[in-house]
Amino acid sequence: MRIAVDDMRSLIALLTAFALLAPIATTSAQNREVPYWAAMRAGEVNMRVGPSSDYRIDWVYKRKGLPIKVVRVMEGWRLIEDIDGTRGWVVARLLTPDRGAIVIGEGVAAMRAEPAKTGHLKWNLEPGVVGMLGKCAEAWCRLNVDGRDGWVKAERLWGDGEP
Repeated sequence: MRIAVDDMRSLIALLTAFALLAPIATTSAQNREVPYWAAMRAGEVNMRVGPSSDYRIDWVYKRKGLPIKVVRVMEGWRLIEDIDGTRGWVVARLLTPDRGAIVIGEGVAAMRAEPAKTGHLKWNLEPGVVGMLGKCAEAWCRLNVDGRDGWVKAERLWGDGEP
């Protein structure tokens, strides 16, 4: 009986430590040196004119995964810049440090099976398509768009295209 009680205490201590450290890991990921890239965590994110919910909403983003650049950090709020250069404040918990990208440029962007112009064409992506980035190498980035995965030329993406 004593072994079971000790095991239970150890399990409770471990779970408590994990519960206390998990938010720290998430917070530290968002407290990086600016500027840094992030993406919208939610399908609807309010951008405000100041770093508080008391400030008026200037814009509402409705694209989960939309890449943004964080240019300033202030007590749970992030000053962001979007693809159009628009700046405003969003609450940090609505951003993810995951690497995202949006297709830019004229016409469709080829998504290929390999990182080469000669790679098998998997899909054509319209400008404005949003996806999550994998690794980038030699002017190509791996992109996942709703489960469709392939390589896209880095010049056709806005977001964190650094290897």
